This record gives sequence, C-alpha cells and structure tokens, in this order.
Amino acid sequence: MSLTPQWLDELRTRISLSGLIGRSVRVQKAGREFKACCPFHNEKSPSFTINDDKGFYHCFGCGAHGDAIRWMTEHQGLPFMDAVKELAVLAGMDVPAPDPRAAQRAEAAKTLHDTMAAAQEFFVRNLAGDGGNAARAYLATRGFAQSIIDTFGFGFAPDSRGAMKSALQSFGTEQLIEAGLLINVEGRDPYDRFRGRLMLPIHDTRGRVIAFGGRILTADKTDAPKYLNSPDTPLFDKGRTLYNLHRAAPAARGSGRMVVVEGYMDVVALANAGIAEAVAPLGTALTEDQISRLWQVVPCPVLCFDGDAAGQRAARRAITRALPLLKPGHSLSIVTLPEGMDPDDVVKKQGPAAMETLLTQGVSLIEALWQNERDAGPLNTPEDKAGLKQRLIEATETIQHTDIRALYRRDLLDRFGALAYPARDRGIPQRPAFTPARRGTKGPNGRWLPPAPPLPPESLTQLQKVGQVMVTLRPLLAAVLLGLIADPKLIRRHGEQMTRIGPSDLTAEGLLDSLLEFGDLHPDSDETSGLETSNLVTKLVARGLVLPTGDDLAGMPYDFIARGDPTGIAESIEIIVELPLVELALADANAQTQHELTEQSFAEQQRLVQRKLALRARMGQMGRARAAL
Repeated sequence: MSLTPQWLDELRTRISLSGLIGRSVRVQKAGREFKACCPFHNEKSPSFTINDDKGFYHCFGCGAHGDAIRWMTEHQGLPFMDAVKELAVLAGMDVPAPDPRAAQRAEAAKTLHDTMAAAQEFFVRNLAGDGGNAARAYLATRGFAQSIIDTFGFGFAPDSRGAMKSALQSFGTEQLIEAGLLINVEGRDPYDRFRGRLMLPIHDTRGRVIAFGGRILTADKTDAPKYLNSPDTPLFDKGRTLYNLHRAAPAARGSGRMVVVEGYMDVVALANAGIAEAVAPLGTALTEDQISRLWQVVPCPVLCFDGDAAGQRAARRAITRALPLLKPGHSLSIVTLPEGMDPDDVVKKQGPAAMETLLTQGVSLIEALWQNERDAGPLNTPEDKAGLKQRLIEATETIQHTDIRALYRRDLLDRFGALAYPARDRGIPQRPAFTPARRGTKGPNGRWLPPAPPLPPESLTQLQKVGQVMVTLRPLLAAVLLGLIADPKLIRRHGEQMTRIGPSDLTAEGLLDSLLEFGDLHPDSDETSGLETSNLVTKLVARGLVLPTGDDLAGMPYDFIARGDPTGIAESIEIIVELPLVELALADANAQTQHELTEQSFAEQQRLVQRKLALRARMGQMGRARAAL
C-alpha cells in the first residue's frame, strides 16, 4: 500500500504531537514548545523538545528527531503501516485503499515539489532583474516593507509565452504542464500560464511551494483576470488550501486569534501592519474543509469581509457552509469592514489600531445569520414575515449537532417573535417590572423632588382584565401543563403558540418557560427517550418548581387533558391564548361603541361577543363531555 504525500501531511496536521508523546512520556509546557526527559537515552534534565506548530520532536542530547509517524515506529516499535493506521484512528481519518498507482504518483509528487521550488526561484530572480521594474514599482505603491516582500516570496513572471518553459526545460514539458506552470491547448505548443504578473507562492502546511497566484500589472489587458491562480494539480487543491496557513497557524496559537480575509494581498497588507495571523481562501468561497482546518488552530476564527456586495455574498456563503459543521465550543465571528474598504484601505487610511479595533467588534454567527435573513427583503406583509420565519427554520435544520440546532432555533424564533408579534400587537400587555414605591428624593440643589408617576390607569386596567381572565382559565392551564409533562414530545409541537400565553400565577412561577426550554433541547418530536416524563419531572423539581396537582383542577373534569390527550391539549392551548385577547378586544369595542356607535363598531362588538361565548361554551363542553364518561 502506498500513501500520497498530501494524505500523510493531512495526518500529521491533525495529530497533536505533544498529546501523542504525552501518552507515554511526562511532558511540560515550556513557552510555545513542550519539553521532557528524552525517552531514547537516559538523562536527568530535559533536553527533549516537542514543537506542535512544526510537527516534530528533537533531542539536543542524543539527536533523536522525527514526526508523529517516526515516534510510532521508533519509540512504540510499530511497522510503518501499523503506525499510520493507529494515527489515522486518532485523527479520525480513513486509510486509503490499496492503489498500485499510488507509489508512482508519490514519486511524481516529489519531482513536482522540485519543479515548483525551481519556478519560485525563477520568479524571484525576475523580480530583482531589469524586467521586474514595473513589479517593484507596484510594490512600492503598496508600501510593503522589504522584509515582508522577502518573507512572502514576491516574484515576477515576464510577459512572455516561453520564458518559463525555456528556463525550466530540464524538468520537461509534461512535468511543467502537470505542475500547472504551462497551458496545454490542443493543436498548439504549450505556453507559460503566468505572464506579466506579480507573483506570490502558495505553500502547504509544511511550507513547501505547491502553487502560485499572480496579479496583473499591465492595465491595458482589460480581458485578462486581475488575479490568476494555479489550477488544481497533484500538489494543489484550492478548496482545501488556505493561503499563508503555514505562517499564520503558529502566530494564531500564540494570540488565540485567526483572521480570514478575502484575498492573499489582504493577508500581506495585514502582515505589513503587524497582524501575522491572517489567511485567505484561493479564488473560492470558504469551503467546509477550510473551516475545519481553521478550527484545528483556534475555536472561533474571525471572518473579515469587505464592505461591498461581493463581501456580503462571501459572508452569507461562509455562514451557510459553517452551520452544518457547528460543534460545541466552535463557531465563527463575522466582521464587516466599512463600505467600499478592504483591509489595506483601513490600515492606510485609519491605521493598524483601527483594524485591530474592527477585529474585536465581530458579531456571532447566530447574530450574522439573523441580520442577513432579516435584511434579505421587505417585511411589510404577513407573507414577508412568514418567509423570514421559513428561512430561519430551514437554516437551523441544516445544523447537525442536536443541542446546537435546538438552541439556534429557540433563539432565532424568539427574535422573530419579537419582530413579528410586538407587545402592542399581541394584545397582551407586558408585565411591568416591580420597582419599590418612591417617596421622593432630594435633588442636586437640595430641593425635595416628587415621587415618580404611577403606571397609566389604562395599563393597570388591561393587566387586571388579563389577570381576571387567567384566573378563570387557571384549571385548564394547569391541566395543559400536566398533560405536557405526561407527553413531553407535545411541548415542541405547541411551543411557539404557548409563548403567547398571558401572565398568570402558573406562568409567573416559571413552569411554562422551563417546559419550553427543555422541549427545545430535545427537538426530535418522534422520540421521547431523550426527554421522558420521569426525568422531566426531576429537572423541574430541581429548579424548585411546584407542579400542578389535582387540586388545581378546581373540580372541573379536565383530567383527560392532564393525562396527555393530544387533541384536548391543542384545543385547550388555543382557548388559553385566544380568550384573553378576545376579552381585551371586546373591552375596547365596548368603549368604542359608547363613544361613537356606528354600524361597523356594533358589528365588531357583536362578533367579539359571539367569539367569547363560543370559546367559553367550548370549555364547558369539554368538561361536560368528559364528566359524562
């Protein structure tokens, strides 16, 4: 069996070398490295170091040196393939099936690395030569320090169709085509892919050149793309590669922050401003593989998007791709730059400190999702609002982790409820917060100030009316709460409607809110194993809540509802929600007819009277029907 260098690199990246060695050797943190007494020779003071960023161990005493695979072969005594298989289990990777062509590809990859290294040397030489004047002038306009130019390996591709082909002819035309350096068109001689461009090398996680990106320098080439990247090759997969990750990862582990920007020139601009932990995708939106790689470094990377339409589209795509991958402790922070500005603009016009401030002002992933969906279109009609709700639900359903999906759904529907059903529209006044009566205070000039004015009489009247109706409904509400405890899967089914139940002594005790919370944390409506009656009661009692009893039914025969009858619970919730609203609306209608009696106001009053009678009659019928059994 042969394994590709890319697969082995991925395996090494996913393994914490200090954690692996720490399973059999006592290791201690020492700055950004770990140290231990060397397990390969006897020593009293530690000279054995482990560097997770670079993925190797080294002993300054005996010279032992290697990576995770060598540790397993030399210290654990495993054969190579057994070592790889054991590490793959730890990394959560599948070992590729045997492929007789893999050895041939692995050998070709070694040669491709040599080819790419030679191409990088060619580009650097051209930047320093006479032909690189335009490229050097452009770099001067960007204000990049020479150390940054050297660190990032800027180069220049001559505006020629055969300069690269001629300079690297020893590697052979087929090799240059496979490396993505030449373009092969049927019926024509292969020619250089990069011409007249400022060049940047793209590295893998081990710092080897695997591809290139080039920026156009000649303004008259209007038909040419501004930026051009290497195509996918045996070394380069643009959907899995993050530009500058090999430099940014060590810096990010030190600062605890990873910044993702839109392009590699943004990465260079931030490094020039002293922000070293920046990476960028390569010509595509951020992919699932790239998000997973970011989470291997820090739990909450900062995505920094330009303030234009393209930047907002990139943000939306990143959110959509991240949602299914969310796991406890891992998320994204979203930063949107001022409109029309990229990171380099911010640094040049406002300074590095302004950029640092913006990076601390990112919004959470759930906040960004809410803002994007809320602002996606008008919300003038009920249909518009229903569309928003549907989009929010569809987004949360893509989240694979059960608890995170439930928490996102609850939070977003709470936000939607506050937007679509404000208190003035629900007809149920909000319970005022308790404040002690003021008896007056002294002002700054020593004069006695009068007490604060009481609540408006109409607000108190509405609260009293709702309270009176809820007293009438208390036995029915108690039966519903007992019924939900008896059949917990109904909580989620009726959760949204129950959030509109008005204030009462039962709801004030927190029982209803607790039921809604526990129901949302177990969203599989067809399975009750996660939230059975017994453990639900235990959770409620642990919060100090007093559950309704048969005495709360006040002699009314709603016991079939309390035992979890689905039809009875659904109908009861409808009555409990609607009857207080009808009572309030009827009170307003009565006041309106007394003030000005018109045909329309009288018709509305009569309609509300009939609806109130129908609801109360249905309550009586529910009780009498059960009492007759």
